[in-house]
Amino acid sequence: MESARGLGERQAAVASQRPPLASCMRAPERIETDRLVLQRPTAADVDAIFRTYASDPEVTRYVGFPRHRRVEDTRAFLDISHAHWTKWPAGPYLIRLRASDALVGSTGLAFDTPQRAQTGYVLATAAWGHGYATEALHAMVDVARATGVVRLYAVCHHTHRASARVLEKGGFTFEGRLRRYAEFPNLGSGGLDDVLCFAVVLENLSSTEGEMRS
Repeated sequence: MESARGLGERQAAVASQRPPLASCMRAPERIETDRLVLQRPTAADVDAIFRTYASDPEVTRYVGFPRHRRVEDTRAFLDISHAHWTKWPAGPYLIRLRASDALVGSTGLAFDTPQRAQTGYVLATAAWGHGYATEALHAMVDVARATGVVRLYAVCHHTHRASARVLEKGGFTFEGRLRRYAEFPNLGSGGLDDVLCFAVVLENLSSTEGEMRS
């Protein structure tokens, strides 16, 4: 499941825009929460990403990127990830379980501007129903606040009620339904679909920076 349109697609569209990094705090490449480790993807992760969730038809049904059919598709995502991390304060994070180091999905930030970013998540089916998505989203809110983001938003397909509930649990406020907003290539609709938009407006307080355990 993913509560935002394809973060990789969004990151590819904006990666060429270089923000004023001098005014932004760089996010840590590794973050620990109560049960999760969020870590910047590396080339060594490509096979695990492909097998665990990116090639799974059920997992990718509601995401905004085409299901990965070859490992080369996953390598392309890693290239996009690297570009986003290079040019912005943060980018995609892989989600691993602290207890076992097992890869279970991904989350991250995709910047539109230094003050506005999108977030989302995708989890392997074995990780559904355990609250991991909500925990990861709370971490992304902390990262966004600490890196100077004022508006953090996420969208999900208008029929995907499970993702809508996760976003509400993550502290996001429902703002409305956006008509013909995004393509969901794995649904096979062949056009743009409506999405539900959720957002949180952040106070950029330096005290929150210490909340991210790196």
